[in-house]
Order: sequence, then structure tokens, then C-alpha cells
Amino acid sequence: MSDEILYIQFNQDYSSLGVGTGHGWSLVSNSGVEALEKIHEAAAADGVQIVERLFSSSLVAIVSLQSPRKLRVCHFKKGNEICNYSYANSILGVRLNRARLVVCLEEMLYIHNIRDMKILHTIRDTPPNPKGLLALSVNADNSYLAYPGSGSTGQVQVFDAFNLQAKIVIHAHASPLAALAFNAAGTLLATASEKGTVIRVFSTSDASRIFEFRRGMKRYASIYSIAFSPDDVFLAVSSNTVTVHVFRLQNAPEVKEETTSNSWMEWMKGALPAQVTEVWTQGRSFASITTAFQETRSVVAVTPLGGADGTKMRVLVASYDGYLYIYGLNTTEGGECPLIKQHRLSADSSSKKLSPPPGTASYAGVVKGRSRNSMSGVPRLPLS
Repeated sequence: MSDEILYIQFNQDYSSLGVGTGHGWSLVSNSGVEALEKIHEAAAADGVQIVERLFSSSLVAIVSLQSPRKLRVCHFKKGNEICNYSYANSILGVRLNRARLVVCLEEMLYIHNIRDMKILHTIRDTPPNPKGLLALSVNADNSYLAYPGSGSTGQVQVFDAFNLQAKIVIHAHASPLAALAFNAAGTLLATASEKGTVIRVFSTSDASRIFEFRRGMKRYASIYSIAFSPDDVFLAVSSNTVTVHVFRLQNAPEVKEETTSNSWMEWMKGALPAQVTEVWTQGRSFASITTAFQETRSVVAVTPLGGADGTKMRVLVASYDGYLYIYGLNTTEGGECPLIKQHRLSADSSSKKLSPPPGTASYAGVVKGRSRNSMSGVPRLPLS
């Protein structure tokens, strides 16, 4: 099979990338601007369409192109398979945190206990979700799971995957959903619809809309990826256009109702069409990136990354064209983000291949949430 990239995804803290291709899969470390270090690479003649890593551990979840109904959970350092599960239909999405592993089928969701991989709960008869759209909060204490609650509108179902109970319903958009993302704490949920013009941020505690941003004036755009920065100050969005937008949440205008009925803004809202006043009240991008590609899928991240100028906030764009692009971000002024470095992700990359360093977290340590240096060993999983 070809070297065509079938899947790209950052891990939960943006420290590495999982890449699936027609000939296998690999993990690369985002250890700094200058170097893209290959952590692991494995051949797979049947191709790999999903690769999800649990933080910096040696645990990976893999779905092959030729066996789309089978999930394999592996320990890549030891080169063994921990377990595998087969499902009734094709696996469209997989997400992990320190407490749960969630598998998404078109009309069903399976919630596994990450410690022993047993199925804890099944959400049946969900609205058709052919793209496998879902989000799982990184914070294991919350373990909130978000997925489409309707096939015709942008309703979001938020489920507490730790306590295994429904959490809240968010009516996010009039059109069907295109993208979902939690912040690191699981307290905020960002959404975009298939129209792709407006990005909204909601509170997961009461479903209130906190921020609303306009991606652009183009009538429609396909949103590929949304990502919060670890400090919740920035939100990055990529789409099928050449532009990646970065919105600033800190000091952004919150969505609030006017309290003074005779205010000038209230008068204007009554005098102008609703669509016009809505555009006025939506925030605009703080910074932007003009990419070299269009109509090419990508995933984004906003995270601190070390470079020659020190550790600074960067915007990472991993594209299905086979490259990771690293951009600078002026956190004070915003504006156009300069391209600092680009790295090739495919098998013929010249990046140095490294064995996992001594501090690489083990599966056991990560699910317990201990510090990286204290992690060791792999538990004997009580698999059935």
C-alpha cells in the first residue's frame, strides 16, 4: 500500500503525534521547534486508519484499514498486544484519557475502563454519526464525552463517562455539527457546525454560551479541527480554506444579554436584521495563519514549545499533505503568524529515529496520573 497519510492526531497534551499510513503507523515527538523525533514506527501491510496514544505512555489504540471493526490496544515499547475487541460495525473514532477509552461507531458508543479495557457502558441508537465526531475531556476526573445529539441540528449530548450518566444537552447550532473540542479541564466545549462560519464556546456546567467567534465572511467552510491552548487563553481552528484562525478567549467579549433596554445597541438590534446584529456582536480572530494548502485536512494545536528563542506559545498544524508546520504566535499583538519550521511526517523523513527516553511514561503510571519520572512497569490486565 502507499505512503498516503490516512490519519493524524495529537495526543492529549500535544507532546506527540500519531500518524497512520497505507503501510503502517508511527509516533513522533513534538519536543521542540527544531527537531521532530521519531519515537516509534511499525509496519502494517493492511494500512492504519486510526492511531491514538495515551499521553506520553507506551499505550496505543490502533484500527487498521483492512479490519475497520477491530480495535487493537498495544504496548509499543514491549511490542505486544494488550487486548483487542471486535465490534458490529466499522470504528469511526477512538478517544482516550487516564480513566476511559471510548469507541465510536456510526450509531453507537462504547465506553471502556482504561485500566482493564472492559466495556463499562454502551450508548445505543445515537443519531447517525458517519464522520465519527466525538470529544473526550482530557481531565479524567470529569471524563466528559461529547457527541452529536441530532442528525439535522447542532445539538450536543454531553455524557459523564466516569459516572456513566447523562450530563447536559447543548443546543449549539442550527446546522449539524462539524467539530467538537473540550479544554483541558473539561469545563469548556468549543463547537462548529457544517456551515463553518461561527465558533461557539459553552460551559459544560450549565450549557451557557460564553464566547462566540466569526471564523470569516465566506458563506461556508468545512471545519477540520478545533483546539484550546493548555491555559485556555487561545482557541485555534483549521478548515478547508487556506486560513487557520486563532481566537483569544482571555479578555474576549462574553455573550451576554443587554440589561439596559433603551441602550443604543438595543435600539440597533431592533432596527437591523438579526443576521446583521449577530455579526456585530461576534468576536474576530486574534491571529491567523495563511497556509500553503487548501482543501487538505489538518489538525491544530496551540501549545508552548521550545526553540532558539526560548519556550513560547506556538501554533502547530499537522496536515494530511505529510507535513507538520510550526508557527510563531505573538501573544500580545496577534496578527499574522510566521512560519518557523516545517517537518516531514512520512516514512522517508530525515528526522532522527530515537528509542523512547528513560523518562517515557508507562501505561500503568499514566493511568494512575503519577509524574513521568516515577512511572514504571505494566500491570497485568484482568482481561476476559
